[in-house]
Amino acid sequence: MRSVNLTLVLPAFNEAERIDPALDELFGYLRRRTDRARDGAPGAGVLPAEIEVVVVDDGSTDDTPALVERRPEASGAIDGVMLRVLRVPHGGKGAAVRAGMLEAKGDLVVFADADMATPPDQLPLLVEALATHDVALGSRIQPDGSDMRATQPGYRRMLGKAFHLLASVWVVGPVKDTQCGFKGFTRAAAQDLFARQQVTSIVFDVELIYLVRVRRYRFAIVPIRWYDKRGSRMRARPGLALRVAWDLFRIRLLHRGSGRATDQAST
Repeated sequence: MRSVNLTLVLPAFNEAERIDPALDELFGYLRRRTDRARDGAPGAGVLPAEIEVVVVDDGSTDDTPALVERRPEASGAIDGVMLRVLRVPHGGKGAAVRAGMLEAKGDLVVFADADMATPPDQLPLLVEALATHDVALGSRIQPDGSDMRATQPGYRRMLGKAFHLLASVWVVGPVKDTQCGFKGFTRAAAQDLFARQQVTSIVFDVELIYLVRVRRYRFAIVPIRWYDKRGSRMRARPGLALRVAWDLFRIRLLHRGSGRATDQAST
């Protein structure tokens, strides 16, 4: 196994219509980065040289894994970038992310949404933050206070505000954008945190942030660009609301005694 400096984990469930365009965007950016580095362009070396992309197929019933495996990048490393598929039984996004993060070989590990709602040119921002922190949390809230989620439908924004109110009171403290699907970790932090993760619903991000805080990891909040890619399969149903409320409530109960005795503090 060749050395890997960065692993990018992309959870995917029935993404046959979107996975190829998303990977075209990702690998197009990575190829341009490699070309700039070869030409000696300034700033081209921000990303590590060896990158692994892991598409975690969450038990898809369509052609998602086959489409990924047919791509040329899956046949071997191209310009330092490798692509592989990790197939897991359908367990939801949280379970797929956990499987990919624990399987990752990189010194740094990032997970992102498979539709590239966060453009790949935002990757260097997390990598830069991880030079001095254990965890880098992407945030759609910008330094001037503007929020890139403003493009979402009104009902999604309303539900998001209600969710954040509950999460901030109970577990996440000052982190204002828990659900941004773009987070990075050092390998040591990823192995520790994701081995402890128990929530597999959409609340898994909140559980991770809670663990980051109680495990006293140094974390950075990194403003990133994000676009509302329509096609989400999440539907606001009573059953989902109850599951979210229950998962939020039980996070602190699941991780009683999870803090570590260390001088390392989050920032």
